Amino acid sequence: MNIEALFASSIDGLTLGFIYGLAAMGLTLIFGVMRVINLAHGPVIMLGMYTVYLLTSKLGMNPYLAIVFSLVLGLLFGMVMYFIAVHKIINAPELTTLLATFSVNLMIVGAATVIFTTDSHAVDVQLPSIHTGNITVLGTRIVGVLIAIIVTVGLYYLLYRTHIGKSIRAVANNRGAAELMGINTALILGLSFGIGSMLAAISGGLISTLFSFSVLSGSTYETKSFVMVVLGGLGNPTGALIGGIVLGLLEAISTMFMPVGWVPIIEYVIFVLILLVRPSGLLGAR
Repeated sequence: MNIEALFASSIDGLTLGFIYGLAAMGLTLIFGVMRVINLAHGPVIMLGMYTVYLLTSKLGMNPYLAIVFSLVLGLLFGMVMYFIAVHKIINAPELTTLLATFSVNLMIVGAATVIFTTDSHAVDVQLPSIHTGNITVLGTRIVGVLIAIIVTVGLYYLLYRTHIGKSIRAVANNRGAAELMGINTALILGLSFGIGSMLAAISGGLISTLFSFSVLSGSTYETKSFVMVVLGGLGNPTGALIGGIVLGLLEAISTMFMPVGWVPIIEYVIFVLILLVRPSGLLGAR
């Protein structure tokens, strides 16, 4: 085994895992606060990709500045999605909310297909790379990891050091008691859904600086997000991030021993095994 190749693949997987983890954190945050499985998560990731692509290709904006716009769009879009598709059925059985978000998924993908077709696109980003011996670390991946870390720290600061964060945790813990304490639970639930969608949009924007994409790409990363969430523990943002890192390392290293086409199969096998052996995930559900 080539140790340098293994080390290089591990670095690639680690950097990719942080970016994957952002999307998974958004998905698990929504589930942890309101017990909603958001099947429109993938299209929101795709919207983040196209926001960055359109702002860079049409307006000449810096891709990382465009990610700020995808952040705002993801937040607003998530809140609108919640109040239109989820709010009135928030207390219904989980299958009802599942179907509601799946309907939003189909509408977004359908509209995006009409507008953008299914052609692949790419964001042109030129950043210097770091070279150490035969190992090269792309600058885009380094910046992606830094942004992912900053966003993660910001999320935890919001949840544990601000009044809004305390309200979110109170609603997640006991919605009825939170209402009795004067918390506007509808607004907090909408904001939580928006934050989860915001994380997905940021992840999509970062992925667009690394790989080509199409309107169908969101479903791939949505599936990966479910694997990461189950791997780390439902409703556990830290577990989702760790699940993303594990999945990123698995993808990078496994390609050294098997064809790329087998990698998704290995991921889904792990998904099923975790459900069978430890349904609460590596760090436990919250």
